[in-house]
Amino acid sequence: MTIDFYTWNTPNGRKISVALEEMDLPYKIHPINISKDEQFAPAFLKISPNNRIPAIVDPDGPGGKPVSVFESGAILLYLGEKTGKFLPKDFRERIPVLEWLMWQMGGFGPMPGQAHHFLQVEKEEDRRYGLERYLKETRRLYGVLDKQLADREFVAGALSVADFAIVGWAWRHERHKVSFDDYPNVGRWYKTLMERPKVKKGFDVEFV
Repeated sequence: MTIDFYTWNTPNGRKISVALEEMDLPYKIHPINISKDEQFAPAFLKISPNNRIPAIVDPDGPGGKPVSVFESGAILLYLGEKTGKFLPKDFRERIPVLEWLMWQMGGFGPMPGQAHHFLQVEKEEDRRYGLERYLKETRRLYGVLDKQLADREFVAGALSVADFAIVGWAWRHERHKVSFDDYPNVGRWYKTLMERPKVKKGFDVEFV
């Protein structure tokens, strides 16, 4: 059955389109134009009470009953459990996937997101402190990721939902004022992912 996918063209939205494509799940896009505050519509808030995209409704949820899921990390875990793909069954193998997924959710997303914000502040005196703080932290996180990828192809060993989560934000590296020349392992990993046809389709699919 087709999953209803509520989204917009953001890193968190692209995480889920990539995962849906890689997991071969049929889905229908419902654009939520956040620039027009459509995320505050009562119908959407019933699905995503935190008024954030993405969110999904799976008509074939647990027990064959519909279920809605909000928060991109929760959606990735749900889809991994549903399909048995990109989320190891073995508990020990699952641990690094969970670690790196939480790393993305707690840091490699919120910190670049703050950098995005301060880069758009017009007055130099208003943006200087925040921009210095969040760009520094963003670059630190890229460094952590680069070290993790020094001796492995993907962040947790085999390709997983953690990679899908992180690549959504690495996709915006130019906006983060980050060059992969400074993080060659991240650059290699990013190129590997973006050359996968289903990842490419997940980024190319129209959300409008």
